[in-house]
Amino acid sequence: MTERTGIVVTGASGRMGQMLMKTVAEAPGVALVGAVEREGHEWVGQDVGEAMGGAGIGVTVTDDPLEAFAKAQAIIDFTAPAATVAFAKLAAQARAVHVIGTTGMTEDDIAALEPCARHAPIIRAGNMSLGVNLLVQLTKRVAAALDEDFDIEVIEAHHHHKVDAPSGTALMLGEAAAEGRGVALGDVADRGRDGITGARKRGDIGFSAIRGGDIVGEHDVLFAAPGERIVLRHVATDRAIFARGAVKAAIWGQSQPPGQYDMVDVLGLR
Repeated sequence: MTERTGIVVTGASGRMGQMLMKTVAEAPGVALVGAVEREGHEWVGQDVGEAMGGAGIGVTVTDDPLEAFAKAQAIIDFTAPAATVAFAKLAAQARAVHVIGTTGMTEDDIAALEPCARHAPIIRAGNMSLGVNLLVQLTKRVAAALDEDFDIEVIEAHHHHKVDAPSGTALMLGEAAAEGRGVALGDVADRGRDGITGARKRGDIGFSAIRGGDIVGEHDVLFAAPGERIVLRHVATDRAIFARGAVKAAIWGQSQPPGQYDMVDVLGLR
């Protein structure tokens, strides 16, 4: 392992891509060694610092991910499911840690990561923040302590640009609640209500999604029973928290064998 972990950021021009590159540039122990964008993007061929409106930093944006990954020890990827699956195969070839913050991945997408994880560490989480991962653990414990007299609802809010719902974090919280109750989320999830839906089914875990403005991310887990409610809440006001968590994961992954991990592993919260 080199003295500093060389990191490539995919989806460089996006909001998270730019935040990730800024965070990598400022963090100790890491260095930005590559930036990837899709073929035909106007940033391709430009110095990424200049593309972001500042001074050049000596890293040119490329549309050839394999070439970029070959120079790195870690890839940080907050893109789209199809792109992430393709990047996972290339990161495995390069034996580079693949940190995945992409949301909206299907079961098939996640299954496609399994062979890649045999060759390099993959760290995937719907949310990279310390606070959210603590909330996940609390949700599991509270769900385990309460019976089905308590309805569980996961309520999330994000900016109007977000394209997937429920959010990856909401699904993490739903999975934690289901695990606490000893059930499979797929058997009890209620992800859509419209019109005459009938009474809520006992034991269901519901999801509600709000989209508007520039909300970075807000997540509530509501446990509601007759006469009382418990609400667990996390509010993000700066997406830099996700970038810092991703960089922490990239560094942590350097000392791990191939396999699949999440932020609970990175933060030692199990």
